[in-house]
Amino acid sequence: MPKTKPVKIMKKSKNYHRSLSKSCPNCYSSQIDVFYELLDVPVNSVLLLDSREEAINFPRGDIILGFCNSCGFIFNLAFNTDLLEYSNRYEATQGFSSTFNAFHRELARRLIDRNDLHNKDIIEIGCGQGEFLTLLCDMGDNRGVGFDPVYNSVRNERVVRESIKFIRDFYSEKYNQIHGDFVCCKMTLEHISETAKFISMIGHALQEKETIVFFQVPETARIWRELAFWDIYYEHCSYFNQGSLSRLFLENDFDVIDLESGYDNQYLMITAKPGSRIYTATENEGDLTILKQDISFFAEHYQQKLDEWKNKLESIYKAGKRAIIWGASSKGVAFLTTLKIINEIHYAVDINPYKQNTYVAGTGQKIVSPEFLREYKPDYVIIMNPVYKNEVAGMLDNLEIDTELLIV
Repeated sequence: MPKTKPVKIMKKSKNYHRSLSKSCPNCYSSQIDVFYELLDVPVNSVLLLDSREEAINFPRGDIILGFCNSCGFIFNLAFNTDLLEYSNRYEATQGFSSTFNAFHRELARRLIDRNDLHNKDIIEIGCGQGEFLTLLCDMGDNRGVGFDPVYNSVRNERVVRESIKFIRDFYSEKYNQIHGDFVCCKMTLEHISETAKFISMIGHALQEKETIVFFQVPETARIWRELAFWDIYYEHCSYFNQGSLSRLFLENDFDVIDLESGYDNQYLMITAKPGSRIYTATENEGDLTILKQDISFFAEHYQQKLDEWKNKLESIYKAGKRAIIWGASSKGVAFLTTLKIINEIHYAVDINPYKQNTYVAGTGQKIVSPEFLREYKPDYVIIMNPVYKNEVAGMLDNLEIDTELLIV
C-alpha cells in the first residue's frame, strides 16, 4: 500500500482521535491502513426531508475508510450508528424501476429453484417494504417473516396476508425462536458495523440446522477500480469484496456454497449454511494482493476523478447551461456532497413518487418528477447508475426531452 495521508483531525478533539475504531470488525486484526477520508457528510442519504433548510442543516458525520491487511475488509473507522435514523421517513425502495423489478423477479426465481423453496418458512433481515419477501412467498408458495424498523404497513396493504408477517424492528437475539428454512438478507450487511458479531449471532440462532442463508451486498471492487466516489457514503460503514465476505462467513462456522456477482457486477451475493468452514465456491487465491493494488489505485487517483467532475459541472454552470442528476438516492447524495455541489445543480430527478417534492440531504436540491423536466428543459442529465441508462433514456424520449446524457 502507498503511504496514506494522515487523518485530518486537527479540528477535532484528542478524544475524537482516541475514539476511532482501531481493529477490524471482521477478523479483529489491528493491521489497518487508512486510505480515504471525507469529513462532515450527511449521516442519512434517503430520509424524506420536507424543507431545503432541514436538508442543508442535516446532521453530519465523518468517513475515514480503513483497509484490513489481514482479511481485506474495508470499514469506516469513524462510524457511529447512534447518528443514524431508521424510521418511516426512510425511503430506499427501488421498486418503481422496471429494470430493478426485472432483476428482483429473476433473482427470486433463481433462489427458489436452487434451494427448493416451496412451502418453506423464509426469514428476511432488512426487508424494507417487503417487496422481495413477497416475491419469494408468492412465487414459491412459501411463508415469510420480515424484519425492518422502516417497514410501513400503510405502504403495503396489498401484501397483508396470513402467510407473511412483518416486524418493525432490527433482527436480534430476541427473535431466535423464529426459525426459517431460508434466511435472506439483502443490502443490509453493509449498514452493520459489527459484522462478525452479527454473522455469529445469526449462526447461533440457526443452531446448526440445515438452514440456507443468502446475503447480498454491494460489490466494492468496482468502486476502487472505477474511482466511484459516489458509492461511498456514511450509511455504508462496511465494504466487501469476494474474499473478505467469504472469510467472514467461514470464520463464523459457515460453509460457503456459492459466491457470485450480479446486476452488472454491482452486487455481490453469497449463499452459505452452518457447517465446518468448508469452501465449495470459487476460491479467492491472491485476492488480498489484487485488492491492495485496487486500493492503492483508488487512493492515488480519486482526487483526479473529483476534479474532472467538478470542472465539468463548473463549465456547464458558467456557460449558462442546466444540469440535473437522475437518481436522488445514496449515490446522488454522495455525488453532490462529495463535490460540494449546490449552485451548479438545482434539481434531482427521482421516479419514486414518495421522494418528489422533498430535498437532498446536505446540499438541498429539490427532488422532482421526470415530468418536471418538460418545463425545466435541462441541457444535461447525469445518470447516477449506468444500469438504468436505457430506462432513463426511454423515459426522456417518451417525454420528448432533448438532452445530453452523462453517465457517472
